[in-house]
Amino acid sequence: MQKVLIANRGEIASRIIKTCKQLNIQTVAVYSDADEELPFVKEADIAHRIGEPPVNKSYLVIDHILEVARKEKVDGIHPGYGLLSENGEFAKRVTEEGFTFIGPLHSTIQKMGDKVEARKVMQQAGVPVVPGSDGGVDNIETAKELAEGIGYPVMLKASGGGGGIGMIRCENEQALVQSFDSTKNRAKAYFGKDEVFLEKCVENARHIEVQIFGDSHGNIVHLFERNCSVQRRNQKVIEESPSPVLSEKTRQAMYDAAVQAGKAVDYINAGTVEFIVDGEENFYFLEMNTRLQVEHPVTESVTGLDLVKWQLLVADGEPLPLLKQEEITSEGHALEFRIYAEDPKTFYPSPGQIKVLNWGGSENVRIDSGYDEGNKVTPFYDPMISKCIITGQDRTEAIEKAKAFFSEVQIEGLKTNVGLFKEIIGEKEFLDGTYTTKWLQDYLTANRT
Repeated sequence: MQKVLIANRGEIASRIIKTCKQLNIQTVAVYSDADEELPFVKEADIAHRIGEPPVNKSYLVIDHILEVARKEKVDGIHPGYGLLSENGEFAKRVTEEGFTFIGPLHSTIQKMGDKVEARKVMQQAGVPVVPGSDGGVDNIETAKELAEGIGYPVMLKASGGGGGIGMIRCENEQALVQSFDSTKNRAKAYFGKDEVFLEKCVENARHIEVQIFGDSHGNIVHLFERNCSVQRRNQKVIEESPSPVLSEKTRQAMYDAAVQAGKAVDYINAGTVEFIVDGEENFYFLEMNTRLQVEHPVTESVTGLDLVKWQLLVADGEPLPLLKQEEITSEGHALEFRIYAEDPKTFYPSPGQIKVLNWGGSENVRIDSGYDEGNKVTPFYDPMISKCIITGQDRTEAIEKAKAFFSEVQIEGLKTNVGLFKEIIGEKEFLDGTYTTKWLQDYLTANRT
């Protein structure tokens, strides 16, 4: 490929542009009116306006993006993450127009995007799934009967959901009845279909995911795991690799299961298999993310690999740069912190102009930022300002470097969650690595009331 269009915005657009430049690939950015002054627009070789700020008038308008692709005669289109990245119809249209979609096959995206279908595929492949309904649940009476058999608490989930959206915990039958219709309606509004299903709620759980990579020659490898259990309302806040307090036996079993999951769908390009792990280290398939993850720099930091470069090579028909699993190694420890423009007490977005943006002089810190000093964080998009990835020879050193880093960070003009990170990295459960997916929410409830 000689010319690539990036169908995304902010820090991930800048991240993709960086690797393209290293490979001498020309880049084409698309932007909305709200993003005209952001760094990614200036970093690209060519940039085109595609609409007004709301995503349904710009970044989600497939025809606008393809129009730019045709005009610029690009070779490939990289979807980044979020927005259209897991839209099977977009991937299909890209391919039908004669461009290379830099990601998995559209059929894979569609199959894994349906959580009910994904459960069936993984069960057939021998990958453990969370106990739950065998398919979609049409009515509340069936839901009540199934939930009684599964055992409360249960998770009521939208089949088309993802990223923590479209799921609700039900402690008892009353909660299930109260949530059933509203969850179906929300699923219809967000994902275009109202199908929902039930899963057992795994208590004291950790959220651990395995990065996989496949090529069009039938090769699939894993690139180790990331622990994403520091969450608030099912949204990831901190990710790290390797995962603390996980036995080597379970770790290897998860790698094997993730590769098996990829083989089950003939996976091509970058993907992530997400697992939920209970207190006894039983692990279960949650979902497969058919795209590059927000937290991919964590994996890059411990493996020394460039996953965007791998994506581009594989999309171009090349085999994986490293074909043998034993050639891929993990060294040291990496932590990723997602810095958001948000009120530290209410957690509501805090849009505004970034008047001061100073990351300090700490070493071994990678900043993947979507903004420069003076830019505005608008209310139209996810309010993430940057991802800060900190590495050390081991976890203890990485945490100490994180403490030094956050003591120097200065962001003024809007509210951020930097203060929360300073708290977290000093808490015993985090330092011990024993935190679960509910730990942060419990901590906030106890300390914000």
